[in-house]
Amino acid sequence: MRKLVPVLALGLSLALAQGKITVWTHFGGPELEWLKEQARTFERTSGTKVEVVEVPFAEIKQKFILGAPQGQAADLVVTVPHDWVGEMAQAGVLEPVGKYVTQTYLADLQGVAVEAFTFGGRLMGLPAFAESVALIYNKKYVKEPPRTWEEFLALAQKLTTGATFGFLYNIGDPYFNFGFFKAFGAENVFAKDAKGNLDPTKLLIGGEVGEKALQFIKDLRFKYNLVPEGVDYGVADGAFKDGALAMILNGPWALGDYKKAKVDFGIAPFPAPPGAKNPWGPFLGVQGVVVNAYSKNKTQAVNFAKTLVTGRNLVAFNQAGGRIPVSKSAVKQLEKDPVVAGFSKVFPLGAPMPNIPEMGKVWGPWGNAISLAIQRPDSNVKKIVEDMVAEIKKAIGR
Repeated sequence: MRKLVPVLALGLSLALAQGKITVWTHFGGPELEWLKEQARTFERTSGTKVEVVEVPFAEIKQKFILGAPQGQAADLVVTVPHDWVGEMAQAGVLEPVGKYVTQTYLADLQGVAVEAFTFGGRLMGLPAFAESVALIYNKKYVKEPPRTWEEFLALAQKLTTGATFGFLYNIGDPYFNFGFFKAFGAENVFAKDAKGNLDPTKLLIGGEVGEKALQFIKDLRFKYNLVPEGVDYGVADGAFKDGALAMILNGPWALGDYKKAKVDFGIAPFPAPPGAKNPWGPFLGVQGVVVNAYSKNKTQAVNFAKTLVTGRNLVAFNQAGGRIPVSKSAVKQLEKDPVVAGFSKVFPLGAPMPNIPEMGKVWGPWGNAISLAIQRPDSNVKKIVEDMVAEIKKAIGR
């Protein structure tokens, strides 16, 4: 009879562990297969069934916000961009996960990525991978990346010959330009309040910072003669793929095409522009795993999320789809991968795109300001910045 006691105890613990969690994901191809393999492993080790359901990326956020309170949403989502977090948290559908993780666990994740998934002082998800722009250079023209503005400018102008271009990028897009605002003193778009939360009443991209950054962007066209009129993402990206461009600001999403075009490229931070207060640092976009606040099986949902966001499993995820992990131990294991190594040096320089809903009111006026500044050599940068700030404040209603 004594021999049956451990057997009965084991059976009881498995029965308690059993149940089911549902995962929504926008992954496809090898990344989806990676997730399904992780689900099968978790089922074997935990006794909890994991159902993986594919949901189109464009539908996930609203479907989750509307469905969670009705019991019609997944237990967790793999993955969501961090700039959705504010809206989802304000809707009350995200389970704060800080109480489920240790400081040792968090210490393996890059601080800027943890910051990206923090809202209202609470960790609202587990960051897994990130992307940003960086200086991508063609090694045919650039043997070693320039470390100073003077080196960069000399090289870019020398390689702008008519047959080739030294430097091009999507000059009219605020996302690609944030690094210059950061270099001139804007830690982010909004300042933080005393509790460490982004405060939409405190705009950092106006005033002297905005004027200096806009003037520099304008100078790239009219003073340094590097980025001609008509250059947008498609033009710059196409020139790099064609082998006619030495240096571009772009992100990891472009690298597959560059590899297909057989461009031998390197990745580096952009040098700090002249007169900058700080190093250049781009916007960081982070994606991570979030848990449903209404889930009936939160503990197992979080346990599965933590299983996914570990160094070992993020190495396998990188090998499945090439995404760049924010786990320090994963980056260490992938240090011979030039893409991971290159972008992992850029990420700590950057700032997470604001994850508060008010950021949606900023993009339009910001983009308009950049477009006006680079339209003509005599544009009034000070007036353009003042108008941008007034428009943003009016739109936010603060």
